[in-house]
Amino acid sequence: MAIFNQPAPPKRDNPVPPPQPETALKREPDTLNEFSFGQPAAPAPVAAAPAPTPAPAPRQAEQPVVKESLIASDLTIEGKIHGSGHIRIAGRFKGDVQVDGDLTVELGAKLNGGVRARKVVIAGELEGNIEAAQRVELLESGVMIGDVKAGVVTVAAGARVRGQVEFGWEDSGKAVARNDGGKSDKSSDKGDKNAKTETSADS
Repeated sequence: MAIFNQPAPPKRDNPVPPPQPETALKREPDTLNEFSFGQPAAPAPVAAAPAPTPAPAPRQAEQPVVKESLIASDLTIEGKIHGSGHIRIAGRFKGDVQVDGDLTVELGAKLNGGVRARKVVIAGELEGNIEAAQRVELLESGVMIGDVKAGVVTVAAGARVRGQVEFGWEDSGKAVARNDGGKSDKSSDKGDKNAKTETSADS
């Protein structure tokens, strides 16, 4: 007689067969059909050749992604920036900025130095000269102390500017041609005379 109840082994309703080891050599498929009694099996139907796919159209040259660098609002940096991307200043920077992309001076930011960029947007304060920009935008909170030479200048109501501003002129000193239906503008002639006078006065 047993003093302890011994647990019975668990019952299995569906016993799992032990795994069969795979053979190293696989059996080749029979070429004879099992119902053909020695006759070769019918050849498998030949699949139709796939239709040729049209060649993909050549991709147009993709524009490289221009990256933007940020000077954060809690940073003060002194130096020089030169590059091909966009620059966004939210802190303080003292030095020259020369980029092929855009420059943005955020609200509360300050830049002391010269600027050469494709487009300049000022919401903060810029103390220095802007040269050779295609477009300059002073937003209503923007402060500009210095000279500006640009193709287009936009000044919002409330913005402040102290300095000389030149826009709409090519590097040669001639007014940019405008499509005005063939009408001549006498004020541009006066501007050309003033430019000549300034040139002769400088010599």
